Amino acid sequence: MAADPETIRRVLAAVPQQDPFRFIGGILELDTEHIVGAYRFREDEYFYRGHFPGRPITPGVILIETMAQTGVVAFGIYLNMIQAGMKPEDMGRLMTLFTLAENVEFTGIVSPGEKVIVRGEKIFFRRGSLKAKVGMERESGETVCWGVLSGAGVSS
Repeated sequence: MAADPETIRRVLAAVPQQDPFRFIGGILELDTEHIVGAYRFREDEYFYRGHFPGRPITPGVILIETMAQTGVVAFGIYLNMIQAGMKPEDMGRLMTLFTLAENVEFTGIVSPGEKVIVRGEKIFFRRGSLKAKVGMERESGETVCWGVLSGAGVSS
């Protein structure tokens, strides 16, 4: 069963990363098997000044973080709420820490101003830990990167 808009709002509110290190702008789809989110990289993001002057591109580590914030953090908060029986008011006290990135591959670059779509698919969720296949694409559907990411829920 898909998450309702109020649940999606609460999941987004519970994501602990904040500006200038928040790379999840919205959740488009969410259920117990997958998540789809979106983020538009602002042209004034702090990292573009040095990566690279005259030809800014989004660093790969930021692309991984973007995938993790949707595919592990937000998804993990939702799964902890639904499958672990957390009450919605407890969501703000849970953080999902990113613990693993494996087999990450990049096939494109992301420029300032671009919007990306992040898709995460659950591999497993147990005892508050989530492992997911996560990918990023442009709005056109062109793949930018993908990999397997994991995270573990901890109380804040």
